[in-house]
Amino acid sequence: MTDTTEAAEGTDTLTRLEQEGEIAADYLEGLLDIADLDGDIDMDVEGDRAAVSIISDSSSRDLHKLVGRDGEVLEALQELTRLAVHRETGDRSRLMLDIAGFRARKREELTQLATDAVERAQSGGEPVKLKPMTPFERKVVHDAVKAAGLRSESEGEEPQRCVVVLP
Repeated sequence: MTDTTEAAEGTDTLTRLEQEGEIAADYLEGLLDIADLDGDIDMDVEGDRAAVSIISDSSSRDLHKLVGRDGEVLEALQELTRLAVHRETGDRSRLMLDIAGFRARKREELTQLATDAVERAQSGGEPVKLKPMTPFERKVVHDAVKAAGLRSESEGEEPQRCVVVLP
């Protein structure tokens, strides 16, 4: 493949992901209006997916209602937003939604958890099994384990699926 073909495909992908972000932002703006919540929408492309965040200058206490306990409401809103994008584009979306920085904080915590598990696996020479996690949480842990030079795998069935860090 030539460089121009690869560049064109990269531009097409970026354009598609930006379009996903625009559709998601419009959907979420409507949702915020209905719920009478204040929040600004921030769009970005991270890797191979659109990333949309709802942020607020004021007390983000209201936005925490959209996160829910352990991010349950956030997960549901992400799925609804992906469905809204799918309805408009006809393509399955892998869009990531963050509200009030919840996922960003969670990513930091999970990266630390993975680092600790890697150290335990290396020092003990035994696999380290972590608690059950959502697909987002498992992906963050797998990425952190890989970055540390070890392997990990998921085992079990949802909702009890967990990550095992291999020495």
